[in-house]
Amino acid sequence: MFTPKLVSELKTYSKDKAVADLFAGLTVGVVALPLAMAFAIASGLPPERGLYTAIVAGFLISALGGSKVQIGGPTGAFVVIVSAILLEHGTAGLAVATLMAGVMLILFGAFKFGGLIKFIPFPVTTGFTTGIAVVIFSTQVRDLFGLDIEHVPAEFIPKWRALVGHFSTLDATTTLLGLSTIVIVVVCRTYWPKLPAMLIGMLATTTVAVAFDLNVATIGSRFGELPRSLPGLSMPDFAWDQLPKLVNPAFTIALLAAIESLLSATVADGMIGGRHRPNIELIGQGVANIASVLFGGIPATGAIARTATNVKSGARTPVAGMIHALVLLILLLLVGPWAKLIPLSALAGILVVVAYNMSERHHFVAMLRGPRSDAFVLVLTFMLTVLVDLTVAVEVGVVLASLLFIRRMAEISHVNMITRELRGDQSFVEDPQALALKEVPPDVEVFEVNGPFFFGMIDTFKNAMRTIEKPPRVLIVRIRNVPAVDGTAIHVLTELAHRCQRDHTHLVFSGVHAQPLKAFTKAGLVSLLGPDHFKEDIDEALAFSKVLVQHIEDGQKRPLR
Repeated sequence: MFTPKLVSELKTYSKDKAVADLFAGLTVGVVALPLAMAFAIASGLPPERGLYTAIVAGFLISALGGSKVQIGGPTGAFVVIVSAILLEHGTAGLAVATLMAGVMLILFGAFKFGGLIKFIPFPVTTGFTTGIAVVIFSTQVRDLFGLDIEHVPAEFIPKWRALVGHFSTLDATTTLLGLSTIVIVVVCRTYWPKLPAMLIGMLATTTVAVAFDLNVATIGSRFGELPRSLPGLSMPDFAWDQLPKLVNPAFTIALLAAIESLLSATVADGMIGGRHRPNIELIGQGVANIASVLFGGIPATGAIARTATNVKSGARTPVAGMIHALVLLILLLLVGPWAKLIPLSALAGILVVVAYNMSERHHFVAMLRGPRSDAFVLVLTFMLTVLVDLTVAVEVGVVLASLLFIRRMAEISHVNMITRELRGDQSFVEDPQALALKEVPPDVEVFEVNGPFFFGMIDTFKNAMRTIEKPPRVLIVRIRNVPAVDGTAIHVLTELAHRCQRDHTHLVFSGVHAQPLKAFTKAGLVSLLGPDHFKEDIDEALAFSKVLVQHIEDGQKRPLR
């Protein structure tokens, strides 16, 4: 439980794994270069602070964490928090808060809190993630369009009032460079997905700006030249009487780092078919954040997009993440003198793409079509993230989701007479629909879910699905004893449906009650699978599975509709 994945993986390390990790590390290192600088600038800090974070924290998160392919570093999620802490407490306050957050993360892992993160409902995580994306976009409007604003308010509504009020100061050249960066990134990702699109976009617009000597704001004009090495170890200056004021910011950093890192590790598990160690992941995140501060960095966590890139590039072990950090260190030594030429509008364009990708727009819309209580939690969390504070949004979202779930369970609870059972009437107790009494066709798997299917049992469901050694021809999910589902369950089942389609497995639901069926219909799951894949009882589901298996044996991939 407390052994880093690296230690386990090195026991069976091989030349093939080393080659795969080297290629993946080189790829992700190149991809991470513009992002690390962009996140630091968006937070109100010099670009090198982002590079220091990606190098130091990125190396330690891979070396000490609990995921095989996790990539750590600065992320868009921290932009909102870091900028707010900077405004109120300054750079020293940010450093101390990050140190405290690192200690909190270590304690989270040591006391085995890693498993508790799964109890944060999906509407809450979607709400604050979409909210963060909106806030990140808001922070990039000035640099993207070259607006002449000396001071941009931190609050969301005053910020947009200032941006709209100064939109007449738009600089056409700056705007063209920023929009060109976005177009290049999108085109590269669409037609050449294996290329580092963001780096290509940044280099292309920088080349144009330098070749034509364009008068636009650059890293050099705002921050000067980048250092060509890591700074030495140093402790931040702080006053002891300021520590109580930094507890809440530190908890915010620790909470977000824990949520983001474990979400990223879970996504990676789905891509590689593995299973991360949540508690050692939190400990690794804590150590990495402490070390990041000591080397002049900022808060770090698992980066979902870079982790996905790492997996798609062929990463096999945590060595790939360590190589990615070393690649960034080499790039810092090599490109430092030329980084000052990068237009800020190019980095703003990159962050606009990042914000769009992390907006969870598809999930957001799907959740709005789900149960009204989940949609309410989603919208409230989103609004609180944008208008108030991320910590408040998560706290209110989790409490409200729990209260609504309790109400939902109270509404569907029933009291039944069990006199005959107590008197020993076995004929009454026996279940004629028991699976043991049925004939299950070969290459058909049946799973049964009992009780309300909600965010608290998602991990149990996923663990059960992992027991399938190879994709069956038909997977029956029996939910006759599931009186209600929530948005998190619908999301997980929709992901299962997509996975089954990729594996050419037919997913069939048996015994669906009214509330789940209504929720599945509104969320689009029924239209995705087809109404014929939702059967009234197990007898119909098994008969249907026999037809499906026969069609497959006859050479058909899909059933006749």
